[in-house]
Amino acid sequence: MSSNSPEKRLDDILVQIARIESHVENVTHEQFLDDPLVYDAVERCLERICEAARKIGPMLDEKYPEVEFKQLRDFGSVLRHDYNAVLPDRVWLAVTDRLPLLKAACRAELGL
Repeated sequence: MSSNSPEKRLDDILVQIARIESHVENVTHEQFLDDPLVYDAVERCLERICEAARKIGPMLDEKYPEVEFKQLRDFGSVLRHDYNAVLPDRVWLAVTDRLPLLKAACRAELGL
């Protein structure tokens, strides 16, 4: 599988989601907000996810509208360039509400 293929990018996303799941396992919202090590690790994984989604492009936007891939790509830009504007609650919401949808879409696209 080419390192630039959409399949490789989807696999990269799944790897980063697994890392996030590991980072936040048994972590409450309050603990997440109070632990800069966990928060920073999760934010970095999200940056990687967003970058992989950017490199995949719009090819999955219509197939998986529930994922809101365009918002995901845009969020990556905010994480990279306007990081002072990132709200920790928005990061938590991405992790708890949005990542399960993204994970399911990636797994479906890869036939897993």
